[in-house]
This record gives sequence, C-alpha cells and structure tokens, in this order.
Amino acid sequence: METLHTTNMRSAIGPLFLAASTHGLVALEFDARLPGQQSIRPNPRHLRKEKNGFTFANSLRLLQPYVNELEEYFAGKRRKFSFPLDLRGTDFQLACWRALLAIPYGETRSYAAIARAVGKPNAFRAVGMANNRNPVAIVVPCHRVIASDGTLCGYGGGLDTKRRLLELEGALTRVLAA
Repeated sequence: METLHTTNMRSAIGPLFLAASTHGLVALEFDARLPGQQSIRPNPRHLRKEKNGFTFANSLRLLQPYVNELEEYFAGKRRKFSFPLDLRGTDFQLACWRALLAIPYGETRSYAAIARAVGKPNAFRAVGMANNRNPVAIVVPCHRVIASDGTLCGYGGGLDTKRRLLELEGALTRVLAA
C-alpha cells in the first residue's frame, strides 16, 4: 500500500490540504468542498486510515518545499511552481491538465480553447469535467479557465475563490476589460 505524506496549511484563500508521493504532489485540495466534490482524503467518519490503496502520514517536514512555494505564490512572489507533480488520471484528463499547466500566470483560457489545445475541439464539456476532477488545485491552474463569453464559471473552491486567485494574478482585470 502506498503512503502519501500530508499536511494542512493556511493560505490567503483558506485552509488547504496537500498530499505527496515520493514522485511529487498528488493532491492540493480546499478544506471546504462543494457537495459531491471528489477528495483523496479519507472520510473522517470512517475509522479506516486508507482510501484507494493509500495510507496517510502527516509530515510537514517532507511537504515544506511545497508549502514554501505556495506561500510565495500567495505573497505575489512566485508565478511558477518548480516542485514535481504526480498527476493521476485518464489519458484525456492528463492531457487537459497539461494544457492547464501551459496557461501563463495572469492569463485565462476558455474551455473551448482547452478543448482545441488537446485536439478535441468539440469536447469543451468534457474539458469542464476534467477540470472538475483536477486533484491539484491552484498549481494545475483550472482557476484560469473561464466561459467563452468571459464570465467566471464552475470552480471546486467556489467562484469567490476563483475570483480571488485571478485577482492575485492580475488576470481578473483583463477578463473584465475584454
């Protein structure tokens, strides 16, 4: 059974949960989740410590490099993360998440643009579902994806959090000006 090292951190947008394997960051989740939103974390009502073949070991020491870069991001001192990711998903999800990673800091793309980027121009709804399943919020920047008409829509951390992240990056003023 694989052990994921975990920690919780405070951030400008609220508490965050981080989990990493020996290969990189597996999950970055908002503490507050919307109903039905997926989580790698075990249900606290369960006494079992494992989920999906994982055991969890709390380890701020091992996750400190991730926490440091996230703190720099929230302080406006970091635009790109340098730590490794251990993304796990379907081939289509991985393609979508790689396309998200290509969106520069301070910019946005539409779901349709991401669909075109992954070679599936009519799959904008499927792109939305892949974004919904993104296990590494903020770092894999699904907050940078907006509707084709320029409006903010759908975000696992809530639209207020999406707005705050885009404001932090200076992207919201460009969205509103478009």
